[in-house]
Amino acid sequence: MKALRWKFSTAPMMDWTDRHCRVFHRQLTRRALLYTEMLTTGAIIHGDRARLLGFDPSEHPVALQLGGSDPRELAQAAQIGEAFGYDEINLNVGCPSDRVKDGRFGACLMAEPELVARCVAAMKRAVAVPVTVKCRIGIDEQDPEVALDALARAVVAAGCDALIVHARKAWLNGLSPKENRDIPPLDYDRVYRLKRAMPDVPVIINGGIPGVDEAKAHLAHVDGVMLGRAAYQEPWRLLSVDSDIFGEAAPHASMQDALEAMMPYIEQQLARGTRLHAITRHFVGAFHAVPGARAFRRHLAEQGVKPGAGLEVLRDAIARIGAQALAEAAA
Repeated sequence: MKALRWKFSTAPMMDWTDRHCRVFHRQLTRRALLYTEMLTTGAIIHGDRARLLGFDPSEHPVALQLGGSDPRELAQAAQIGEAFGYDEINLNVGCPSDRVKDGRFGACLMAEPELVARCVAAMKRAVAVPVTVKCRIGIDEQDPEVALDALARAVVAAGCDALIVHARKAWLNGLSPKENRDIPPLDYDRVYRLKRAMPDVPVIINGGIPGVDEAKAHLAHVDGVMLGRAAYQEPWRLLSVDSDIFGEAAPHASMQDALEAMMPYIEQQLARGTRLHAITRHFVGAFHAVPGARAFRRHLAEQGVKPGAGLEVLRDAIARIGAQALAEAAA
């Protein structure tokens, strides 16, 4: 599979990138690879698979991110994910949350590259879709020059199809998960050096990238860019991905058109008992520097959470964008 496959993607974020978020993001870009939240092997093997793994066909291409450290369980979970139709299986070796560390998965596995390699090898034997690894440049007192190379070479030897590198250390002792997203300094050059050292391996960079212009600059050095919080908190940025990164037209010309395209999906979900707010909570950052954006957010926040809230709430919120723009134009 060519490196172009990983040219642009949106990051997996726990409690954020659920199926409703991904359907919304797909209205903004046809080409970005979307990721699920991280799901543990135990949840997938023993839990409600339809609820955890089900997704809308419009989400393709979409990758399943797994958390775990047992090769057999990861292989089983990967097989289940492939059967559900996911286009890629990703192993998280970068999440620094406390529950991840306690469960022996996530960033703490940076200290065990050979175990991660065994996990990748088991997953590769189990599935035909690409298997990738998302990691940090190191943890705690590790030297990133040594730690990242050790992990990368081990997993690539095991068959890993691509490396997604968050260009920060994770401090498992001393920093909270939130602090780990901001306080450790970014070291993009370290990721660039990894790519130069492994020219045949697709390397995707992640961490602190604020938008598409910056993503394009990184593509001069690596094979792909992953946007996380910027894509979620300011989804309007995704409207320019297809044109600026891939030279293709966006699926919709404006955010209003994208939200209108979401209406049939929302109606379908409401009929299944989904609360409106479970979907519209992902729209909060949809508009930027647009007259009426604050009124849009306020209306969704106040009305979308009410029992029985329906499509009229979203329509009324969108109308506030147009009404405010007209009022300011007439003033």
